Amino acid sequence: MQTLLTLLLGLAAISAYCEDLDVDTIIQRSVEANQADWKAAPEYECLDTQAADKKPSKTYDGLMILGSPYRRLVAVDGKLLSPVDEERQEQQLRGVIAQRNRESKQERERRIANYEHDRKRDHLLMEQLTEAFDFKLLGKQMLDSREVYVLVATPRPGYSPPNAETKVLTGMHGKLWIDTKELQWVKVEAEAIRPVSIEGFLARVEPGTQFELEKAPVAPGVWLVKHFAMRSRAKFLFLFPVQMQGDDSYSQCHLQDLNVPAEVSASQNTHDTP
Repeated sequence: MQTLLTLLLGLAAISAYCEDLDVDTIIQRSVEANQADWKAAPEYECLDTQAADKKPSKTYDGLMILGSPYRRLVAVDGKLLSPVDEERQEQQLRGVIAQRNRESKQERERRIANYEHDRKRDHLLMEQLTEAFDFKLLGKQMLDSREVYVLVATPRPGYSPPNAETKVLTGMHGKLWIDTKELQWVKVEAEAIRPVSIEGFLARVEPGTQFELEKAPVAPGVWLVKHFAMRSRAKFLFLFPVQMQGDDSYSQCHLQDLNVPAEVSASQNTHDTP
């Protein structure tokens, strides 16, 4: 009886602690969870379905081959490729594998470095969230059968971005839905609320630029992106308007056997119909 009482009191204390998490703790732990996911992401292979206005959607199989990813087309508008197109994709894949196997040490290091540079750029934007924004907890709600914290983010006065790419954060505000149990991002929305000039790129991000990110668990303790949508408005050379948009949905994520030689691994990577 004493043991049971102690256990119940302990659970009550844990519950009370979880209920009383402050905004800084929620954000910090969510960023830590995202950092762990970021490190784990290259180990996973996913289907990436790209939607575009007035164009057929395309689904790619993302393969990690000798240190950097390769995307193989597997379906168009949800339909698997014809045998002829499938063979053409297989030939292209075999060509990439052969080319990467012939690389010199310097060529391989350069290719992998370019891939890591892009990943680190995206990671830096995530890391800067705690520096660039002030967060306010609005409360809790249910989202996709999960209890989530709902927070709004507004630009923090005096924030000094470390480079030109993170400067875009100074003109954005956002909203976050964070899982109350795992403190993972379930959904993030962000929108530019004022123009931000990025001198190094001779461009200016305009109000109306929007991002939406959704994540979902793929393994115990690992959440990956399941949907990312972007609508970008900018002015190149500060004069010429440019509009871009993208919509990517990710599915069937699973661990890729990175220890299998590329020639064998590529031939074994198959999926069901998207």
